[in-house]
Amino acid sequence: MRTVFKTSYDADINLFRHRVQAGWYVLLLVVALALPFLLGTFAIGEMTNLLIWAIACMGLMVLVGQTGQASLGHAAFLAVGCYANALLQLNLGLPFIIAFPLAGLIAGVAGALIAMPMTKLHGIYLAIGTLAISILTDDFIVLAEPLTNGVNGLMPPSIEIFGVSFDRYGMPGRLYYLVLAVALAVIYLYRNMQRTPLGRSFAAVRDSEVSAQAMGVNVARTKATAFGISAGITGLAGALMGHFAGIFNNETFNIIISIQLLLAIVIGGLGSIHGAFFGAAVVALLPQGISITRDFLGQFVGGGSIAIPGLESAVFGLILILFILFEPMGIYGRWLKIRTYFELFPFYRRDMFRRQKSYLKTERMR
Repeated sequence: MRTVFKTSYDADINLFRHRVQAGWYVLLLVVALALPFLLGTFAIGEMTNLLIWAIACMGLMVLVGQTGQASLGHAAFLAVGCYANALLQLNLGLPFIIAFPLAGLIAGVAGALIAMPMTKLHGIYLAIGTLAISILTDDFIVLAEPLTNGVNGLMPPSIEIFGVSFDRYGMPGRLYYLVLAVALAVIYLYRNMQRTPLGRSFAAVRDSEVSAQAMGVNVARTKATAFGISAGITGLAGALMGHFAGIFNNETFNIIISIQLLLAIVIGGLGSIHGAFFGAAVVALLPQGISITRDFLGQFVGGGSIAIPGLESAVFGLILILFILFEPMGIYGRWLKIRTYFELFPFYRRDMFRRQKSYLKTERMR
């Protein structure tokens, strides 16, 4: 059992609770840096895909997990970031190191502008509004064919930074390290944002908009800021996703991607960076697991590969239902319970994580 003795207010805003926790994260970083030397080309590609999904999940987590605003349209911001990054390089000749952050900025501005008319929406109405944005973005990509090449799609140029090339097939290790660097930068931004007054405002709006407004928080501006930051991070993931895929069109960023993103952060655990990575692992690795299992069963029964239409969607839906029923706090929530059990043993109580079934009276006044 580890006890943290706080002797100053700085202890509440430190990046790590104690040195042992910092040591574990350093060890995790060392493992991540060593992966290209331990895994094959295919596995490194899957780890790169996982990191890209984790960046996208962190983007959505800022909005849903930190601010409590439901969104089913973040595939639109993936598309904005992806197309902006490619067009800035293809049409304007900008290098990747400039086009990439500009793509995130463009996606962030788009998210903030879209949020302005939606600040009065709550719950399912906000989700429907963002869903409409995603559908309209899909149609816009097709209609703006002179700019986006329509359904034929675009091929982003190879990534080159100061003469060093990053290619998925030729040099998968370099692309992995590039995506890892972006993921670490986003983690650092996210973690520091949580410790700022803005991050506290996000949490206040999430817990009770009426109470947040009573404390002087500008709810509309806070929501718009959350949308902008969330869309910006998601746009960076979209830009990397386009380079990872090699070619993309309007169908690459369909409504299923938005649903999978929301699925990932719910399964991983809302409101935490860990939850974004756990959820990304489920979304990125589960299809490969299903494919491997399907091929194994096909060989086991003596036939070919078993093809079941809609199998992945059914498995995703089943996993979501099971988590909502038995572990609403997600994978990270289950880990917290296990860790707390061993930290407090034998004083752990089962009711410590019981779900709160009552609501604040102020919430009924919305």
